[in-house]
Amino acid sequence: MNVFHHLPPEQRRNLALLFAAGLLFWSSLASLLPTLSPYIKAGGASDFQVGIVMGGFAVGLLVFRPWLGRLADQRDRKLVLYIGLAAVSLAPLGYLLTQSVPLLFVIRAFHGLSIAAFATAFSALIADLAPPQFRGEVIGYMTLVNPIGMAIGPALGGFLQAWVGYPPLFLVSAGLGGAGVLFVQQMHTRPVSASAQPRSPAPSSWQLLWSPPLRILAVVLSLIGVAFGTLAIFVPLYIQETGIPLNPGLFYTAAAIAGFLARLTVGGASDRLGRGRFVTVSLVLYTSSLVLLSTAQSAPVLLLSGFLEGAGGGTLFPMMVALAADRSHPQLRGQTLGLVLAGFDFGMAIAGPIVGYFATTLGYRGVFGLAALLSFLALLIFISCGSKTFAYSLKFALGNGKDVYALPPVPAGSR
Repeated sequence: MNVFHHLPPEQRRNLALLFAAGLLFWSSLASLLPTLSPYIKAGGASDFQVGIVMGGFAVGLLVFRPWLGRLADQRDRKLVLYIGLAAVSLAPLGYLLTQSVPLLFVIRAFHGLSIAAFATAFSALIADLAPPQFRGEVIGYMTLVNPIGMAIGPALGGFLQAWVGYPPLFLVSAGLGGAGVLFVQQMHTRPVSASAQPRSPAPSSWQLLWSPPLRILAVVLSLIGVAFGTLAIFVPLYIQETGIPLNPGLFYTAAAIAGFLARLTVGGASDRLGRGRFVTVSLVLYTSSLVLLSTAQSAPVLLLSGFLEGAGGGTLFPMMVALAADRSHPQLRGQTLGLVLAGFDFGMAIAGPIVGYFATTLGYRGVFGLAALLSFLALLIFISCGSKTFAYSLKFALGNGKDVYALPPVPAGSR
């Protein structure tokens, strides 16, 4: 972590406060991973209705992410962090008020706004503060908040639900998110100045998203979003149905440990060796995880599947954030990240209703196999279409070529 010694004190302080807020945010969110779908089903919902409600999270993400990305560019990254923390604090309180499926869908969609705001502003701030030559390394270290939070949250949530029930669980989840506000308040940031805006008219969201440097990133993330949505919704129910003796929270904990190890190492390596090969490896790991999950008969196999999924996700998401930052102008960075990550949101949004529908006919094993096919398709698309031509794409995906879409680096500045 010597890279942080190269930063001015104010930038280091901002990054430390941002890390603390991110850790609380993800712990709050992840505490409901092993518990919310059983809570909804216990209220009388069918598998299809559980999928609809859980998919509402991604609907909130998809609807609000592009707008919040623009807001982060035009106003202030810190303002958008506050919006995300407010949503992650209030939504768990809403779950306490009802078990009505339509109302739960609305609350879940509002909960999705939390990631749309926080994760977009969080990623943009990291890219702002990181020296360009160490961008991957700083992103890798800072996004450790995700696997650490995903390790703490599910274990805490599963324990609280089993020990004291759902109401205290939802209150603790809300309190963790609220505590993040205290750290954001201490950050010294400034909005993008008007003079820093591009001289040419800013492209529309559709033009930006469909530009060659960004569209394949969004497509790959949309396919992985379906796979991740399948895991988030149906793993706890799958474990219950099969009777495999495993606390569902431990699946996510195994994923979080692997994600931690991956983020700790791949960021700096990608600065030296290129991002492409790490995206390829991540998609291979994701596909392998889902194949294992679809055939699992024991707790060790389930834990191995979770570990591989965490390693895949822990590699893929920092690389996608770094690639999007490499390929974007600083004054459009929030919008760019919001649009690329909206691909993942779209995948999660359709995962609930579509996979929930197929779960009634294919069963849980069948839908995990379907998700594995989508993950493999994402791998094929990245290898063949990730750069300007097939030849460039293949070289980039295998680590033998540079990213031809990367823009010249701009010195990091303090916000």
